[in-house]
Amino acid sequence: MAEQGNTPGNRRGYAGTWPPRSAAPAGGFAPSVLSAWPPFIEMLRQWVRAEAGAGRLLPWVPVAFGTGIAFYFAADHEPVLWVAAAVAVGLGALAFLLRRQKFFAAAVMIAAVAAGFAVATWKTARIAHGVLARPMFSVTLSGFVETRDIRERTDRFVLRVVTMESPRGTTRLERVRLSVKKGTAPAVGSFVELKARLLPPLAPLRPGSYDFGRDMFFSGIGASGFAMGAIKTAEPPAAGGIGLRYSAVMQGLRDAIDARIRTVLDGDKRAIATALLTGRRDAISTPVNDAMFISGLGHVLSISGYHMAVVAGVVFFAVRALLALFPMLTAGYPIKKWSAVAAFVAAAFYLLLSGAEVATQRSFFMTAVVLIAVMVDRRAITFRTLAVAAMIVLTIAPEALVHPSFQMSFAATLGLVALVQIGMPRLFATAEHSATARVALWGGREVMVLLLASLVAGLATTPYAAFHFHRITPYGVLANLAAMPVVSVVVMPAGLLGLAAMPFGFDGFFWWLMGLGIDWMIWVTQWVAALPGAVGRVAAFGIGPLIAASCGIVLLGLLRTPLRWSGVALLLLAAVWAARVPQPDILISADGRHVGVRGQDGRLHLMQATKGSKDAFLVREWLAGDADARTGDDATLGEGVSCDDRGCVTASPSGALVAWAQRPEALADDCERAALIVTFRQPPAGCAASVIDAERLRRQGALALRRGPSGFVVDAVKPRGIDRPWSRSIAEDGETDSTTLSPRVPSPRAIDATPAEADVQAEE
Repeated sequence: MAEQGNTPGNRRGYAGTWPPRSAAPAGGFAPSVLSAWPPFIEMLRQWVRAEAGAGRLLPWVPVAFGTGIAFYFAADHEPVLWVAAAVAVGLGALAFLLRRQKFFAAAVMIAAVAAGFAVATWKTARIAHGVLARPMFSVTLSGFVETRDIRERTDRFVLRVVTMESPRGTTRLERVRLSVKKGTAPAVGSFVELKARLLPPLAPLRPGSYDFGRDMFFSGIGASGFAMGAIKTAEPPAAGGIGLRYSAVMQGLRDAIDARIRTVLDGDKRAIATALLTGRRDAISTPVNDAMFISGLGHVLSISGYHMAVVAGVVFFAVRALLALFPMLTAGYPIKKWSAVAAFVAAAFYLLLSGAEVATQRSFFMTAVVLIAVMVDRRAITFRTLAVAAMIVLTIAPEALVHPSFQMSFAATLGLVALVQIGMPRLFATAEHSATARVALWGGREVMVLLLASLVAGLATTPYAAFHFHRITPYGVLANLAAMPVVSVVVMPAGLLGLAAMPFGFDGFFWWLMGLGIDWMIWVTQWVAALPGAVGRVAAFGIGPLIAASCGIVLLGLLRTPLRWSGVALLLLAAVWAARVPQPDILISADGRHVGVRGQDGRLHLMQATKGSKDAFLVREWLAGDADARTGDDATLGEGVSCDDRGCVTASPSGALVAWAQRPEALADDCERAALIVTFRQPPAGCAASVIDAERLRRQGALALRRGPSGFVVDAVKPRGIDRPWSRSIAEDGETDSTTLSPRVPSPRAIDATPAEADVQAEE
């Protein structure tokens, strides 16, 4: 055995067939497996040692830091800041003391987790502000206009509140977001007085769905609403500050750019051109916007790494080419570094012009690190570059971790950096091979690189698109391959040249050229979106499969040994897990005015408060989360639902009746026949059905119910015990919100009814 080189630690024993045939003792399969186990363990140790080698620790630090932030957002109530900070400092000091010990890497990871948790806690404490809990009507507001969005149908603006007067309510709000008629939004920086109807930030529309209120909290906005009547401009009681003046200048610049583009382009071409240059994408029509995301080109509308790379790259090569025209500069000065400085300045200006969203910040920091590496003669595109960019973004805005923009942006970038690190496949050999040389000459290499990049980025972002938007893009590679070369070569360079030519009045030609490229992009998106199976719908699944998929992507991207293939196993586990997540039988909106019940056909059917009161956005989100292709105005949504002026009733998949009772006289009959009642009224004593009333919905928000062996299992947007600054608990002492609803005396007729019998009972 020893002579054959099969002893543990002898690497020559693993060079050939493993395990060597001579190493297998006689006696059958079991002894063979036992004899193979020690070499396998030694091989695993070698892989782990290779992964823990010099320079391999830094890329994992932002992963641990982000894990700490994730723990923060998973907490039931707000952590104590000084405790979180003390733990983070203590663990950081311990890691420093262990810097020469073998446990140093583990200590650093634990300290990074604690640091992420503490930073997220500190950020929330630093920006803490009032959040509206109940609707307020006829509120008199005055304040400064901070931002303004021009949208397809309406405009909206963010008001920094100076004074607030209301007949009811004592909540002090710092900022509110108001919608107004199109074309009536006041200018940024102006001081205005108005009356408004204010609403609490939008809570998740179903348990596990996206929390819009959390986004608004971290944006400093405590309520949204509608301006009522005229908006008056007045003299401010004090200056608005440097920040407001900066916002006004940048908004004025964006408006000027949009006005110049408007002179040449109109419709969606103008809206997309403005979105690419200024980040304002709300004016794009719904059909084109939907086609962009269905085709997989929606990332073009969000200014991120691609746009920043194009801006920096065009400026870098243009400046370098210009300086290269002067031999004296080329011979005696570092024109490459000068070009990097110019590109850095251009990228910073683009960041400010586009509004500095999370994806734009991430891409700017990534680009900045690359350009700085060029300035100091270091390798630019590495995992360390990505790690530094991630740490900067998460430290400044820890809330970005739970935003789809950050998740998709970094997943795609991680995949692309991994592709660069392992080396692009050498699809074409050397120039001696005439056939491959001709293919490369005609752009074959570039096409294959673009194809690989689109494939890798698309696969990396698939779990997040499925989780947040409930869809995937089967033809994303095709759309990117057809459109992105035109966007890179025509659209973005023409836009940059248009910006440069604006002060001199020669920008019209460049907007026209930009419009030609956008026309092509729109055609590609609509063509791809119309292909059979272009809309890959995915039913909603919990956070568990997304975490498993994220771990799989990280392992595939950061590991270098065969251990990386464990990431594939995690991705497969996540896919199976997501596919097996049970869908709710009943959905109830937070206001109790919409109830979706899964019928015998397996699809949701809708009961609503009054005819014509359908919340289009809510219904669209419910259908998307159910992977349902129907639209909100589909007549089949009401099939199997019997309604009158007292309420509605329909049958669940088990045959049990679900009732929505609008009037007290409906409750007596519903209590006898239905298994579940949703009502604003007080049910009579001895009601045999389970009841969801307005008070419970007020405390817990939207509900999702699944039929269990002993009743309905309830998932709530705000389970009892959850109390966060953006989702305050309003349950009173002594109240209980059970996670299971069991009818006290279930009606056999209701529970065992067939669909036909259920309709008869509803008519009775």
